[in-house]
Amino acid sequence: MKKALAIVMLSSLLSACAGVKPGNDATDAASTATTAKATTTAALPAAAVGSDQLAARKLAPRAMPVKPPEEHLPAVPLTKELLFKVLSSEISFQRGNWQSAYVTLLGAAQQTRDPRLARRAAEMALSAKQANEALVAIRLWRELAPDSEEATQYYLGFIMLSNNLAEAKPILEQRLKDAPPQARGVAMLQIQRLLVRAQDKEAAFALLEQLVAPYLSTSEAHLALAQEAFSSGNSIRAREEAQIALNLKPDSELAILTSAQVAADNDELERLPTNFLKQYPGSREVRVAYARTLIDQKQYEKARSQFEILLKSDKQDATTLLALGLLNAQIGDLKAAERYLTAYLDQLSQHPDESRDTTQALLILAQIASDRNDTDAALKWLSQVEPGDAYLDAQLRRAQLLSKRGDIAAARKVLAEIETNGDREKTQVTQVEAQLLRDANQPQEAFKVLETALKADPNNGDLLYDYVMTAEKLNNLSTMEIALRKLIALAPQNQQAYNALGYSLADRNTRLPEALTLIQQALALAPHDPFIVDSMGWVQYRLGNLDEAESQLRNAYTLLPDPEIGVHLGEVLWVKGQKSDAQKFWREVQRKDPQNDSLKSTLARLRATL
Repeated sequence: MKKALAIVMLSSLLSACAGVKPGNDATDAASTATTAKATTTAALPAAAVGSDQLAARKLAPRAMPVKPPEEHLPAVPLTKELLFKVLSSEISFQRGNWQSAYVTLLGAAQQTRDPRLARRAAEMALSAKQANEALVAIRLWRELAPDSEEATQYYLGFIMLSNNLAEAKPILEQRLKDAPPQARGVAMLQIQRLLVRAQDKEAAFALLEQLVAPYLSTSEAHLALAQEAFSSGNSIRAREEAQIALNLKPDSELAILTSAQVAADNDELERLPTNFLKQYPGSREVRVAYARTLIDQKQYEKARSQFEILLKSDKQDATTLLALGLLNAQIGDLKAAERYLTAYLDQLSQHPDESRDTTQALLILAQIASDRNDTDAALKWLSQVEPGDAYLDAQLRRAQLLSKRGDIAAARKVLAEIETNGDREKTQVTQVEAQLLRDANQPQEAFKVLETALKADPNNGDLLYDYVMTAEKLNNLSTMEIALRKLIALAPQNQQAYNALGYSLADRNTRLPEALTLIQQALALAPHDPFIVDSMGWVQYRLGNLDEAESQLRNAYTLLPDPEIGVHLGEVLWVKGQKSDAQKFWREVQRKDPQNDSLKSTLARLRATL
């Protein structure tokens, strides 16, 4: 819940694991080194809720970029010996012998005093995930190029994970001293995000306290302390520091967002931004954060109100339009959802933004249109879904809508044009095509589709099961039984295969002991599956065990009041002489499914009425 208001004080940090010990894996150290680079050069993003330029805008609006000092490189002659060392090192590294390459280049760097060779040795150690060796090369690199910002960044990153924080103190102190006053707040927050990667949390917090001590009159110093305390689990200190920061700068969005992040409970989490917005209603970032908190708390109506306020100040904001569309869809106000989502898509068509994905909006709009039986509109939205994670599902849905409209040829054309990615997707397309054909009362064509697919993939369990069901629909019982036995052999834990074969035998009133055994095996694998329990009731009925049949079928109907189960239960009760009870269940079935074929055939066979 608090994550909705959590402040991301820096550019995205690479996921470094502070728990990895040096020598085991250098990946995390390299990631933290990269983080150090980001923290010393990037402007500070504000919150995970709004503008990425908030902190830069609030803290350092006039800071000018400072060009880093040039590295002073030695005049090293490229002798045959040096060229041989460099080339042989690269060849060894390419062949997987990182140690030989690393030692050769490190020695060459020490001999020539060229920082570029030390840098390359560090890269090799990092690629081999050797933290100790990487740190040795980075130390040398920084020694040879003391003015190199990149060397310092990597050095700081490794120091954080090695827990030798004392080495970092003079560098970080100097950075704060050298920072212009208007940029020093950013620098303190950047340093905090660097220290959060240290393994020794207490030492990191102590170092941060020392570093910001001269600047405690600034709100940002206390925000940095609040963030560090919170990351180390000291919530009380975090709240104290956040409150001091807010007292020093009552209109600070960073301060109120931090206070909300470290709030003691949900009441405080909601109260803090609410009170702030009463005083500063134009604070967009805080309002977005508050709205997202309300969403986390499932207070969708209140969240919608906040986004509607945001929209008044910027009617073309794509994020707000999308949020309102999704919220209204969640609430059930489909007209509003459609209006906002359409506006969102219109906005993106006028102002394309590759960072935004339209898929979610298109799928919801298609569903809204489909629910009101506007097939043309649904097809229009689905046709705009671009290749990606949802593309296959969108095309399958298109085919289903076309089939539902009666255009099975167009549906099959859509399916045929899908470029599947792998066997799993190919199977999905085949299954949908077969299902559409069965629904269109073309079981023979569905059978051919599955038969063709199985020739290419004979051991595909999903296709085999659909093949079985289609064979049953065609009354091709011998083929069905052969396929089911193959499926059982391929997947002995597939309860549906046992159940299908057992039920088929029971329904035909043949080989009942075998049918009972098969259904017992299915029930052992899935004792609470209502359809398997129904099969057990049905085979007991065929065996003449009417009381047991009634018990099983009542249990199945309780688990799932499916029409087919209701028809079976009604038949058992009718045969037992409980005709009024049987009629009650059959009437329920008729209300749910007025055209149920099983009910019609059962009533005709028993000469029963409702």
